[in-house]
Amino acid sequence: MKTRSTIQSALAAGMLVLGLTGSAAHASVVLGGTRVILDGKDKEATIRASNEGKTPALIQTWVDKGNPKASPTSIEVPFTVMPPVARIDPSKGQTLRVLYTGEPLPTDKESVFWLNMLEIPPKATGDLADANRLQLAFRTRVKLFYRPAGLVGTASEAPARVTWRIKPAGKALAIEATNPTAYHVSYAGIDVSAGGKTIRNQEGGMVGPGETKTFPLDGEVGVGADGTVHYRAIDDWGGPLEGDAPVVPAS
Repeated sequence: MKTRSTIQSALAAGMLVLGLTGSAAHASVVLGGTRVILDGKDKEATIRASNEGKTPALIQTWVDKGNPKASPTSIEVPFTVMPPVARIDPSKGQTLRVLYTGEPLPTDKESVFWLNMLEIPPKATGDLADANRLQLAFRTRVKLFYRPAGLVGTASEAPARVTWRIKPAGKALAIEATNPTAYHVSYAGIDVSAGGKTIRNQEGGMVGPGETKTFPLDGEVGVGADGTVHYRAIDDWGGPLEGDAPVVPAS
């Protein structure tokens, strides 16, 4: 039986409104990475949560399948996070362990999930307890990749194997990326250059194993046989992995 998250659905919304007014706020607890890679041979992965604020913070954690609106009480995933609830004092940290509970997942390609961390603000005390205040619970979501042992190739090689094709998108153009690898490839941005001109997609996105994804472009420049894609992919550590690839022109 898959692990069922027990976090209350009210917390899944990522925001708790406890008053009427307040000042600008920001998250105090930050994660030490933009993604978690769980290698199949290890059965668990870790990521550090650090409290950079001036007051203690309470966090709750869970994993979802990709729908940020899904109630944690109804999510069934083959992972559990330990500890699911933790108090972190100022300038301190907590190591979060993401454990694979063994339910079957594909063995020939990566699977992607999302790790959630909800930071619940401390209860106001003293004069602040009587004031009308808005307290927000900040939610952070990062990708969790389950990477089975024995996959062909490496994640760092995958972006160079993606093929690109220009296609019409109304009055504009789009670039279609096909990923033949067993790995997810995430992009921070994509440029398409031809004839001394460049059109871009600055939003990026992710192409899953064996998938094709279309990225809209912000211009109408014609691209011929000499067109080139310059991509800015994201590696396992959240860093840039840039490269160039030829473009198949629109037919």
